[in-house]
Amino acid sequence: MAAVNRLVFARRLEKLAYQPALEVQNAIVRQHLEDLKIKGTNSAKNVLLFYEHTPVFTVGIRRKSVDAKEKKRLEDLGAEFHYTNRGGLVTFHGPGQLVCYPVLNLACFKKSLRWYVASLEKTLVETCKRFGVQAKTTCDTGVWVKDNKVAAIGVHAGHWITTHGIALNCNIDLGWFEHFTPCGIIGKGVTSLTRETNQVVHTEDAIEPFVESFQDVFDCSVVWANTCRKDLKLNGS
Repeated sequence: MAAVNRLVFARRLEKLAYQPALEVQNAIVRQHLEDLKIKGTNSAKNVLLFYEHTPVFTVGIRRKSVDAKEKKRLEDLGAEFHYTNRGGLVTFHGPGQLVCYPVLNLACFKKSLRWYVASLEKTLVETCKRFGVQAKTTCDTGVWVKDNKVAAIGVHAGHWITTHGIALNCNIDLGWFEHFTPCGIIGKGVTSLTRETNQVVHTEDAIEPFVESFQDVFDCSVVWANTCRKDLKLNGS
């Protein structure tokens, strides 16, 4: 059985726009930082937040790659647009894509952002394998089926507390990705579990396989927490 500090709480939340989901992440980060400052130790809980976003384009810290004109063009397609502090360039989130934001204190695992990203990639490869899809990693961040990206990764860590995370294409409308160069990688495409398996894979279908894979890779135990959005205070009993 995993040690107490390797216990991770998973929360199934309703479909949300990007900004409210970011606010939930930030609220949990504040709990971690307050505990570290006041108590000197971190008793706040490590959490996996699962979402399915309404259409939104986001860009990472290399935000200069998207000027005001390009931002408006993307918004005119019918999606929101947000600048973020994660790594990576432009990506898209929308219905049919499973988004998971792990808010973790890496001191409970390993203080290495490179290890963390590699572990997320391995988790996604194992998740795909549970659907009979042979995915792989490459020199480009993310998870791929041949030359098509099936899952994107973009993270941030401050004081070793992580935010942002992964996006796994389940039955998302891949047409959205034709309007930009996903993550700035030219010459490669995008795919989904639905396309690769020739059967509809809903986001809900991918949650348990992802959690099982996450437990194996991160050597932790995942338990389901209260799913109410208003219950943000996850530290304590």
